[in-house]
Amino acid sequence: MSKPLTMRFNLSERLAKRHAENLYRQRPLLQSPQGSNVKVAGKNYLAFSSNDYLGLANHPVIIAALQQGAKKWGVGGGASHLVLGHSEPHQQLELALAKFTGRERTLVMSSGYMANLAVITALIGKGDTLLHDRLNHASLLDAGLLSGARFSRYSHQNMASLAKRLATAKGKTLLVTDGVFSMDGDLAQLPELAALAKTQDAWLMVDDAHGFGVLGKTGGGLVEHYAMTAADVPVLVGTLGKAFGTAGAFIAGSEALIETLIQFARPYIYTTSSPPAVACATLASLKILQEEHWRREHLQALIQQFRNGAQILGLNLMNSATPIQPIIIGTSERTMSVAAKLREQGILVGAIRPPTVAKNSARLRITLTAAHNHAQVEQLLKALSKCDLKSKL
Repeated sequence: MSKPLTMRFNLSERLAKRHAENLYRQRPLLQSPQGSNVKVAGKNYLAFSSNDYLGLANHPVIIAALQQGAKKWGVGGGASHLVLGHSEPHQQLELALAKFTGRERTLVMSSGYMANLAVITALIGKGDTLLHDRLNHASLLDAGLLSGARFSRYSHQNMASLAKRLATAKGKTLLVTDGVFSMDGDLAQLPELAALAKTQDAWLMVDDAHGFGVLGKTGGGLVEHYAMTAADVPVLVGTLGKAFGTAGAFIAGSEALIETLIQFARPYIYTTSSPPAVACATLASLKILQEEHWRREHLQALIQQFRNGAQILGLNLMNSATPIQPIIIGTSERTMSVAAKLREQGILVGAIRPPTVAKNSARLRITLTAAHNHAQVEQLLKALSKCDLKSKL
């Protein structure tokens, strides 16, 4: 006679605890295309919570490219890239991205999360060393855990902390960092990181999800911003669902790197390819991103306008010159309260709480895009001035 099952998952208790701690997450129901003005759950808002940094997600030229691509190539990828899912648009996009990044080759992936899992688990394993900035994106951290390598996190942007860990590294050593840190908005110190990596014959990998399209003279991201070479940053990852306005991700590097990933990266090998029509749309967005420099110029003007206004209001800004402009509130409860006050004024801003950020560092994550105008930034500042933030900091 079998014994009764006594294990309990306690899902209700876990959810109730998250509610009680003001950490419960809900999905806003978007009922309009991405843009500065959106409709969420039946209400209209001025939104400052999208990563569509260049305002391309609803661009008519890109929409037309997607539609034309679907008419010619259908909707689904149909198979993995190694079976029958690697279509001509995928190949054209990889060639165009290689030229854009100045790398020998690129590999298109279905998401940034998958791209990071693919690279790290294919390049290192048991007996090797993986070094992480403490504030790296969750996908990089998860990839490190899956790799089986010796995993060490250095203090955020602290070169002395990194050097200490590099000195004791064993096996192949991969140093991984965000390009633009997604919750703080600050830039990784790539020249210093590259120099340290070379002292120990380590490879530097940069996930520039929030830098591509925004930073650099031509939108080439943080590597272009610092005038770094492929020898400085052998592994470069970018996403296509942010400044590019479409979907997916890519890995850029040498011929040997890309061939290694095709042979050994399980997230690439065992995943159906993304729709070819999305690759067609991304080719169109890449062209706009490279040609319409005014989008980056306008975005930089908005960033400066917001920071100037926020400083006048005495808001607790972080050291960010990017579209990511966090305002530290502190507790999760108060952060949710301030976000609610902004919604009452027709402003939608992301409320970021633990575990995404550290305890007592909950924040409003304000993101600016080229789709915004100066009057809308003034409207945001006016709404923030009514939230009584200065006296609570």
